[in-house]
Amino acid sequence: MAEKIKRIGVLTSGGDAPGMNAAIRAAVLTAIHFGVECVGIRRGYTGLISGDMLPLTAEHVAGISKHGGTMLYTARSEEFMTPEGQNRAADNCRFMGVEGLIIIGGDGSFRGAQTLADRGIPVIGIPGTIDNDIGCTSYTIGFDTACNTAVEAVDRLNDTMQSHERCSVVEVMGRCAGHLALNVGIATGATVTLIPEMVIDFETDVADRIRSARLSGKTNFTVIVAEGADMPAETVAAKIQEATGVDTRVTTLGHLQRGGPPLVRDRVTASRMGYKAVELLLTGTYNRIVCMRGDQIVDYDINEALAMTKGLDVDACLMQDALMSGQD
Repeated sequence: MAEKIKRIGVLTSGGDAPGMNAAIRAAVLTAIHFGVECVGIRRGYTGLISGDMLPLTAEHVAGISKHGGTMLYTARSEEFMTPEGQNRAADNCRFMGVEGLIIIGGDGSFRGAQTLADRGIPVIGIPGTIDNDIGCTSYTIGFDTACNTAVEAVDRLNDTMQSHERCSVVEVMGRCAGHLALNVGIATGATVTLIPEMVIDFETDVADRIRSARLSGKTNFTVIVAEGADMPAETVAAKIQEATGVDTRVTTLGHLQRGGPPLVRDRVTASRMGYKAVELLLTGTYNRIVCMRGDQIVDYDINEALAMTKGLDVDACLMQDALMSGQD
C-alpha cells in the first residue's frame, strides 16, 4: 500500500442521486480503517474553489446510508468551467493537503475531474446519476431507486386512470437517455414509451397503439415520456385527446424521482464503489473511474472511460415493443 496518501477528499457534483451518501460513508470509513484522514468538500466544485471543506469522522457519516440526497450538498459551478477556476480548485487541494480526490457524480463531473488530473491532482470517479447514462459502467448509483420511485407513482396513477377510463401521460427524467423511461415502461405495462433515442411518428407510435389497445378491451392507458423525447409530454397528451377522444391527463414526476431512501442495490453498489475508490488511491492507482461490469466492480483510466459510449439495451427494447404490441 502506498504511504504517501495521508488525506483524501470527497465531493458530490451535478444532480443528486439516491445512494450518494452510502458512497460517502464507505469512502470515509474505509479511509479511517487504513489510517487515512478524510475531508468532505461541500457544494461540489464550487466548494473546492472556495475551500469549503470539513473533516469527516465516523460520527459524521453514521446512519447516512439510509438517506437520499447528499450530506455534502451539490452545486453546478460556472467558475469551474474556466481555466482560472480549475487552477484555483487544484491549488486549494494542494493548500489543504488533499492528496487524492474522490468525485461522485455524472459525466460532467468526471470531465471536471479530468481537468484536475491534468493539473496533477490524483482523482477517482464514482458514477452517481439516476439516468444510468455513463458509458463506462453498466450501472450508476441511484438508478434502481429512481426507477422504483417512478414505478410506484405510475402504479398509483393507473389506479385512478382505470377508475375514470382515462389516459395518463407521465413524464419521467431522462434528458439525453431513455434508460429510466424504458425500464419504467416495462415495469408498469405502459401502452406507449417515448424516449430520446427514437424519432416519434405520432400516428404509428402512439395513436395506433392506443386504438389497438382500446379495441382489445382496455379502457385506460399509460404513456411514459422521457423528458428528452422529441415530443413534449403536454403535446403528446393534447394530440392523444384530439386523435382518440380519450380523456388524457399529464403528470410530470420531476425531482420526485431523485429523492427518498436508496434501495438495497444502490446502498450496496455505492458502498462497494466507495471502498474501491479509496483502495485505488491507497495503492497509488490514480485518475480512474470506478465502474460496474456485470456484478463486478472494475476501474478504467479516466480518459478511456470518458471516451466510452452507451446505448440502450437492445433486448429490452425488443421486449418492450413485443409487450406493448401484444397487451390485451
